[in-house]
Amino acid sequence: MLQAFTSVFLRAGLLCLCLSSFGTASDSRTTTFPTPGPKPPNTPPRSYGMVLFRDFEPLDVFGPLEALYRLASLHKLDLYLISETMDAVTTEPGLAAMNPHNSSFFPKILPTHTFDDAPIPDVMIVPGGIGTRSPSLNRTIEYIAETYPKLHYLLTVCTGAGLAAKSGVLDSKHATTNKAAWNTIVAWRPQVNWVPHARWVVDGNIWTSSGISAGIDATMAFIEYAYGKDDATTVGNIMEYERHEDPDWDPFSEVFHVPGA
Repeated sequence: MLQAFTSVFLRAGLLCLCLSSFGTASDSRTTTFPTPGPKPPNTPPRSYGMVLFRDFEPLDVFGPLEALYRLASLHKLDLYLISETMDAVTTEPGLAAMNPHNSSFFPKILPTHTFDDAPIPDVMIVPGGIGTRSPSLNRTIEYIAETYPKLHYLLTVCTGAGLAAKSGVLDSKHATTNKAAWNTIVAWRPQVNWVPHARWVVDGNIWTSSGISAGIDATMAFIEYAYGKDDATTVGNIMEYERHEDPDWDPFSEVFHVPGA
């Protein structure tokens, strides 16, 4: 009798503990809110659109593209490089003060489409970079806002989350961004539930990553989610890339003294 009572008591206690855990789903160390959104019927994604603007961060663009380039050897994928015009998009800063040594080390990339004629991709990727601070990105922000409802997924890298936030699509969503630029970016849109300690964050069909190299880890996690672990492992092995699989791994939130981390 005593044993039966004890067993029931322990089970009740465990149930309460589990229910209590569900109540903390919005903790700053929880990086999936609530879970990734349902996959659309015709999964996995077949097309990706990379948004481009002057002074983008190179690795924000080329890191995810490298992983997806390798994935394209396993699946048919289409890539759209989308900008306001068809002019080459440079990583060169728009302000001379941002280039104090007068360097000429600035890769350029040619768009394949403009915001006005680009096909709607299954997945849109918005990179970051110093260029996200430009006051001349109104059309870019409008494009994100008008295209998001037609997407299957939105991925942002680094301060690209700031552009998505300005478009309004992150309102009431959980998201993260570059920790070195934290105070600047989160001030742009307080309506976002900014997560201070995260390598990447998933809220429904929106994936946001921390700074620069974190975009590779988020892309690899997305590949595993959308295409399966075997494909993610194959891509990582071909790249000889040992990824961080824990979305809560974020030493840089402490390095840059992010409030709340």
